[in-house]
Amino acid sequence: MQVFNTMTGGKEEFKTREPGKAAIYVCGPTTYNYIHLGNARPTVFFDTMRRYLKYKGYNVLYVQNFTDVDDKIINRAREEGDDPMVLAARYIDEYFRDADALNVMRADIHPRVSEHMAEIIDMIKKLVERDFAYVVGGDVYYDVRKFAVYGKLSGRTLEDMRAGARVDVDERKRHPMDFALWKSAKPGEPSWGSPWGAGRPGWHIECSAMAQKYLGTGFDIHGGGFDLIFPHHENEIAQSEAATGRLFARYWMHNGFITVNQEKMSKSLGNFFLVREILAKFRPEVVRFYLLGTHYRSPLDFDDEKLEAASKGLERLKTCLRLLEENLSGREYGNVNPDPQMVGGLDKLRGEFEKAMDDDFNTALAIGTMFELVREINSYLQNRDRAGTPAGAAALVKARELFQTFNGVLGVLKVDEKGHVLLDEPVGEDESLVEKLVGVLIEVRQEAREKKDWAVSDGIRDRLKSIGIILEDTPSGVRWKK
Repeated sequence: MQVFNTMTGGKEEFKTREPGKAAIYVCGPTTYNYIHLGNARPTVFFDTMRRYLKYKGYNVLYVQNFTDVDDKIINRAREEGDDPMVLAARYIDEYFRDADALNVMRADIHPRVSEHMAEIIDMIKKLVERDFAYVVGGDVYYDVRKFAVYGKLSGRTLEDMRAGARVDVDERKRHPMDFALWKSAKPGEPSWGSPWGAGRPGWHIECSAMAQKYLGTGFDIHGGGFDLIFPHHENEIAQSEAATGRLFARYWMHNGFITVNQEKMSKSLGNFFLVREILAKFRPEVVRFYLLGTHYRSPLDFDDEKLEAASKGLERLKTCLRLLEENLSGREYGNVNPDPQMVGGLDKLRGEFEKAMDDDFNTALAIGTMFELVREINSYLQNRDRAGTPAGAAALVKARELFQTFNGVLGVLKVDEKGHVLLDEPVGEDESLVEKLVGVLIEVRQEAREKKDWAVSDGIRDRLKSIGIILEDTPSGVRWKK
């Protein structure tokens, strides 16, 4: 298995700290608003990566934090007249609503900054004791010049950083790039007691302390968005390795930006989209499918047309599985050996799927393999001489199992407790009404067909098609889909 390591700028063989175990830390959201599509991309990708590692037999410990102590939270709470901790807790709940909708598995541990002040203060104390940090009044700063390899992740030098620095001038700092580990308390802001007085931690030290508590030193993967490479992850490395004298993380993985009309999505440009808004127009599974349809390190351009295309692609998968289930319904195949030719083709597809995912988790190619499986199944179903036999049915069962395996990794279709894909998800009141109305029209059309009134029959079919509802006449009856 090869993974792209931002630290070295290339793909490397994936070797974990402990054989058979994978320890992963992914930076989660700062909880002052609903998550946007830029937050959703790492959430969905690293969830998929975790699923694949579990499929490969790794015992995965997956940690994703919540930053619930931050300037943005304090400012938002002030705007809304709310308590910062209450506001942060509310948006953590909202995060889970969106993540659950996107079929993201809960992390093994979801640490919150507010619950780890002891660990954060302890790490800052070590940095002060080892002369990597200095105290100015009630504030504590990290001295970047003391860490000889500062900039090794981003490839920047202190000279470059100084020249391009866009930081507030603070005469108390020894170097412009020195960053806050602890900030003294301001009136009306949340604060905690410390050896340097009441205050709260800086952003970067929070993740260092939480990652070390749950994963120790030299854990396997640290992940996040490309925008976190500098300064957040660079500073995490400096703090953590200075405090422990050991390697912080073995592999650094970062997903690419989401763009809108080829321009980076950002709040400053006003072109960012909340997941909650997108889910009002598109099913969650469509959004997940769209996010995984491009390799995680590549930019991903957002527009409604691409989501529409993802919706059609996902429907192809569902249609294939429906046909497969209909074909197998009520058939006997018992202990019959499956058609060896079909099984050989399935084994080849499994190998292609694994090859794609082993190559730096190439979900785009893996989805392509899933469509190859669909073509294989559809072609086999059309060959009644083979598919209609007990050996053919047994082979189709194997195909269904492989479909479920692929989906278990990609998570693009939700499943029940047994891992079976949910083709008919519960619907809301409006969708239920649509189903009933379409059902009535199908009955009227069937009556017209029995009377050989083809004009009415074809008219109903064509009028429904014009509003996006497709009728399919099958041996087992009429089936419809959006």
